[in-house]
Amino acid sequence: MRHARRRMVRRVTRLAAVGGLLLGSVMVTRAMASEPSDASVLPRTTAQSASATGSDLVSRLGTSRTAGSWIDSEGRPVVAVTDKDTAAQVRKAGATAKVVRHSMDDLKSATGTLRSAPRVAGTSWAVDYRTNEVVVRADSTVSAADWSRMTELAGNIGGFVRMERTEGTFTTRVNGAQPILSTGGRCSAGFNVTNGQSDFILTAGHCGPTGSVWFADNRGRTQIGKTIEQNFPGADFSLVQYDGGRAGEGADVVAIGDGNGVRITGAADPTVGQRVFRSGSTSGLRDGTVTALNATVNYPEGTVTGLIETNVCAEPGDSGGPMFSEGIALGVTSGGSGDCTTGGTTFFQPVTKAMSDLGVQMIVSQQQAGAGQQGASPAPSAAATQGAIAPGAASPGSSAPASGVGTTTQTLLARLTDTRNIGPGLLVIGGSMIALVATRFIRAEQDRKAYQRYYSATWG
Repeated sequence: MRHARRRMVRRVTRLAAVGGLLLGSVMVTRAMASEPSDASVLPRTTAQSASATGSDLVSRLGTSRTAGSWIDSEGRPVVAVTDKDTAAQVRKAGATAKVVRHSMDDLKSATGTLRSAPRVAGTSWAVDYRTNEVVVRADSTVSAADWSRMTELAGNIGGFVRMERTEGTFTTRVNGAQPILSTGGRCSAGFNVTNGQSDFILTAGHCGPTGSVWFADNRGRTQIGKTIEQNFPGADFSLVQYDGGRAGEGADVVAIGDGNGVRITGAADPTVGQRVFRSGSTSGLRDGTVTALNATVNYPEGTVTGLIETNVCAEPGDSGGPMFSEGIALGVTSGGSGDCTTGGTTFFQPVTKAMSDLGVQMIVSQQQAGAGQQGASPAPSAAATQGAIAPGAASPGSSAPASGVGTTTQTLLARLTDTRNIGPGLLVIGGSMIALVATRFIRAEQDRKAYQRYYSATWG
């Protein structure tokens, strides 16, 4: 009877171990399948798909026959072309064609002439694809003499350079979404990124030079990390390394106010006409559209090129904060003019350019972007001047609770037991293997002892 019970226990243990091996294998396989290796494998949003169509056509047809692409009010791609034959090719590819007079080569030549002229602080320029013009703006600090010289230069370039005066001044916008503070001022945590060995905060470059120490409170008691690399002027991005090396839980979430956040599922370049959202500690969550790409701004501190121009409002205190749409990271706040009462122009450093130069990747949500379409965040409280949005169905992204900057560091045990990782599956497999080896050893030991007893009884 006792031997029968032992055999039953061994059989049950072996069955459980084999079942554990199968279960662990399934857990590891599912965890690896659900882990996005990079942003490119995630589903595209409507804006991304339309942008890709337009960008692909511009790349294929060339800058001598095209003059940029954008998204119209219905979310459809539009490509500016210089002749009817090219327009026919665009329509055949499923996009809308708009015949214009000047090619992208002409427009780039104009911006090159502006760039080579003596620098005037308080000015900016960018290509307006939809009007087929180069728009030059000057803020209130630009003198009448400088404005006159720039107007004369624009006239010499051609009639497709449009001159505009703007209210306020072009300044960098220190502070932001989740505040981080140093002796150099108050800024914002933009997005969490990683190089595979350590985690970092990607924020604006003008926030502080290399070596700046950042804190989560204005008394300097909770240290976050230190700036290890800065690029400003020229570009406007910097990298803050976390003291503990890890961003902790919620690293894939950006704050939008009132304890709410948006999950980030990838990173991409925006397109003209795309609806975007920006978060900042001064003005909260705001929305607007991308009005131009590759913009140049002459800040008092120096010239920054390659920026995203938008009509999203921002105020002092919003600098370094994240810009995103449908959970896709697009840029970090650089600077601009105006405010959220009268509206204004705001510029952003593209995150793709910053990450490429820094050799880091975005820390993204384990959830697929398709799931991120559910439970969208509340609509932003934008000023009346921010009403031109396209496509209309765009939202910030999937909502999630937002926590403080770097407040939680995951332990090894937490990472192993996180069902989103392969750790739990490996633990189940390991335990099952131990159980199988143990039952085999026990069976062998029992057989050896039984043989000894039989041998002794047989041979005396």
